[in-house]
Amino acid sequence: MNKLFFSIIFCFLTIAGLLTGCRKREAEAVLPRVDGKRVVMIVAARNFRDEEFQRPKEILESQGAKVTIASSTLDLATGMLGARVKPDVLVKDIKVEDYDAIVFVGGIGAAEYWKNPVAHRIAREAVEKGKILCTICIAPVTLANAGVLSGKKATVFSSEAEKLKAKGAKYTGAKVEQDGNIITASGPEAAKEFGEAIVRALAKR
Repeated sequence: MNKLFFSIIFCFLTIAGLLTGCRKREAEAVLPRVDGKRVVMIVAARNFRDEEFQRPKEILESQGAKVTIASSTLDLATGMLGARVKPDVLVKDIKVEDYDAIVFVGGIGAAEYWKNPVAHRIAREAVEKGKILCTICIAPVTLANAGVLSGKKATVFSSEAEKLKAKGAKYTGAKVEQDGNIITASGPEAAKEFGEAIVRALAKR
């Protein structure tokens, strides 16, 4: 009798735990719609980080955002893991006022924008115009060099933390950090949370 009783209790607790886990995952998966919002994702011509581009793009588009891809060339851009994407526009032709969010994708190739005056102009304009400005992996260094992270909480791939601090950023080391309209993320393991954070920020506008 005792064995049967404990078996029933064990089964009940197991099922209850599974249901609770499912409900939690469902709650976490619920994201607001952002139909009509326009986002431009800036990738390096070579060696952008595949999942830092693909996962946020997938999340944004699934919630109704229109995503435009920009790069320094209109030739196929290639990812570190083999992804290939055809840019829609050149970075130099981006009109910040046309977008609700600007996203700089990471990967080792993202260093091409670290000292790029056009990228710096885009970052500063995004802040001035109240746009959502987002970067992941090593790409936050571009924002730091543009002067828009001074006094702001931000994160970055750990190897580049000192570059942010040197420009006055308050480095937190978090996977995803948001300070006002600026969202930064630490690397590929944060790609999903990064995309979700952008969606939530867009939904509040």
